[in-house]
Amino acid sequence: MVFYGKTDVGMKRAVNQDNFIIRAYSADVLTAIVCDGMGGANGGSVASSLAANAFMDVLDRCQKARPLFADMTDDELCNLLVEASIEANRTVYRKGNNDQSLSGMGTTLVGCLVLPDTLYTVNIGDSRMYLTGGDSIRQVTHDHSYVQYLVDIGKLTPEEAKNARNRNIITRAVGTERTVNADIFSTPHAQCRGEYIILCSDGLTNYLEPEEIGSILAGCRPEDGDTLRMACEELVEKANERGGSDNITAVIASV
Repeated sequence: MVFYGKTDVGMKRAVNQDNFIIRAYSADVLTAIVCDGMGGANGGSVASSLAANAFMDVLDRCQKARPLFADMTDDELCNLLVEASIEANRTVYRKGNNDQSLSGMGTTLVGCLVLPDTLYTVNIGDSRMYLTGGDSIRQVTHDHSYVQYLVDIGKLTPEEAKNARNRNIITRAVGTERTVNADIFSTPHAQCRGEYIILCSDGLTNYLEPEEIGSILAGCRPEDGDTLRMACEELVEKANERGGSDNITAVIASV
């Protein structure tokens, strides 16, 4: 499995509040996470870092106890991602409560666990995961945002949502409340073999259409890390060329 990640402060922000972690446990077992923080110049970067590390610590501990997550059932693996998300939320919420300067901070969270037969995904907020291969791209996650809610109930069309003034308002975040619900997705490899995973913050998706992202990744080669690196760099570069008003993060892995 080949992977690469890149984060960039963008063209308008002074601080990068995005964080990502990629952990390869073996040639075909990988986990990755992207967090996009919020909460002032300091709080957002603290929240995203705390959440990403707390989430990954739970997976690391499980992997040590049950190497490569062997013999874990589908329910156990889904519950593992829920547990990791709960720990991320608890860590950020506790820190915000104990430090007045960080009060109210929070972060999005999108992560994946790639096993030999199944791809597991977790999502809170509006950072996204896509699967792309060949001429197609599909969004696995569902945004927890106000404009997505308006689309879901038929008040906005997807096209109208792209230009809505309040499109950055999210309806779920890690660390802003005592508890938070995470969405979990399970995708058999038979439905995604030969494709690429991309985890990204909204600093990318606010500027690039899914089809553009898919087109850029179409030039990658699954066994060539340099092509994934170049794709990440091109994604970030295009987002910056079009305004770069937010931090930009992209993580790509071959399936």
